[in-house]
Amino acid sequence: MRLILVGPPGAGKGTQAVHLAQHYSIPHISTGDIFRANLKEGTPLGLQAKGYMDKGELVPDSVTNAMVKDRLTHADTANGFLLDGFPRNVAQAEVLRAVLAEKKTPIDAALELSIENAEIIKRLSSRRTCRGCGKVFPGQLDKCDSCGGELYQRDDDKEEVIARRLEVYAEQTAPIIAFYRTEGLLITIPAVGEVSEITGSAIRALSQKLS
Repeated sequence: MRLILVGPPGAGKGTQAVHLAQHYSIPHISTGDIFRANLKEGTPLGLQAKGYMDKGELVPDSVTNAMVKDRLTHADTANGFLLDGFPRNVAQAEVLRAVLAEKKTPIDAALELSIENAEIIKRLSSRRTCRGCGKVFPGQLDKCDSCGGELYQRDDDKEEVIARRLEVYAEQTAPIIAFYRTEGLLITIPAVGEVSEITGSAIRALSQKLS
């Protein structure tokens, strides 16, 4: 299974990626993990990325594309993978298509987690993070149930910041949904409900698509 997971911030991509990767016995590959690994290991690509980040600049697509291309050469991707956070735009999607075409291993499906903006803002703005251990909690709790630490609202969980993140998603990332629809690879499921219910819907939709 070669799968791309797409959806706005707050749709639950990270959570679903873990469950789907386990179900299909494929690696969960996130761009955040790839960046951290390259930075930690001091790879040439990691040093390039660090140069941009140290100047407060966005890492260009060329560096991100190269990191992902390198990651897809690792042995654990032989039987498939789940990409989370890549591609973020149509240009990256076209590069990924070309890379996989060379290997004759095309994407099987792009799974979109669909959710209304109002629900995302409600979901994310209610989150609280523990100052002690970093654990994230939904809703209004007084203290962390793991370490007893103080809970606070992160800046990127404030309503005005979430609204801007959704604007950026609509401008830059949402167009890949149309791209994969045109490719005949898009599957859309609602991302509201219990985690297990959403995972089950995803697995059923993928089974129907690929049968």
